[in-house]
Amino acid sequence: MLPDPPERFTGRVESYRQYRPRYPAEIAELLERKCGLSRDSRLVDVAAGTGLLTEVLLGAGFQVTAVEPNAEMRAACSELEASYPALRCVAGKAEDTGLPDSSADLITVAQAMHWFDLERTRAEFVRILKAGGWCAVIYNHRHTSCNAFHSAYGRLLEEFGIDYSSVQRQHMNQERMAEFFAPAEMRCATFPNSQALGLEALEGRIRSSSYIPRPGHERFGEMQAEIRRLFEENESGGVVTIKYECAVCYGQIV
Repeated sequence: MLPDPPERFTGRVESYRQYRPRYPAEIAELLERKCGLSRDSRLVDVAAGTGLLTEVLLGAGFQVTAVEPNAEMRAACSELEASYPALRCVAGKAEDTGLPDSSADLITVAQAMHWFDLERTRAEFVRILKAGGWCAVIYNHRHTSCNAFHSAYGRLLEEFGIDYSSVQRQHMNQERMAEFFAPAEMRCATFPNSQALGLEALEGRIRSSSYIPRPGHERFGEMQAEIRRLFEENESGGVVTIKYECAVCYGQIV
């Protein structure tokens, strides 16, 4: 485990909220259909961050409790309460949500499973899920080599990411994910996703990552120059497009 995952995102909240990729609305439709959800179902979005997936679930009409350990992230997510009365934001971690036993019909985790202690997280999810409850793990997987821009983007992260390789090694693969759901069956669905970004948005997208140097770091200026060069060499119509495969792995936790 890398040290203090929640605090790695302190100071990155606005970049995260504005420039991270969104999640397709089809995710809510899929989970409603496959997990037998109703508008009375209680959903818990763990490591909700600024609420990017939370808002998709709320927009589909569900009641959602957003659990987030980072105070800055949680405050940003709480701003959604003004538009969605069905949202409740609470402080907590995947391994210790603080929620009552048997209180959730579905737990979602978006772009965060690799930060958790999986053994303790699974025990906590079993505790707070109702009998027959479901879990869904969602990742926007960035294409790495579909064209010259995506290859160069990856090289930039490797060059300037402070512990980029360590974070990549910690990411969840299909085998680790299936082990988390076992002995229940893990099911998967994928949706295409993308972002069209101007220069400012591309800079913000890169700075939203936990391993990227912050302003004041000795290599920050050099990195900014490389981002501008990456953009200028690959833009079309004032934007570059990052392509993703949004993967949804879901199943019951027993």
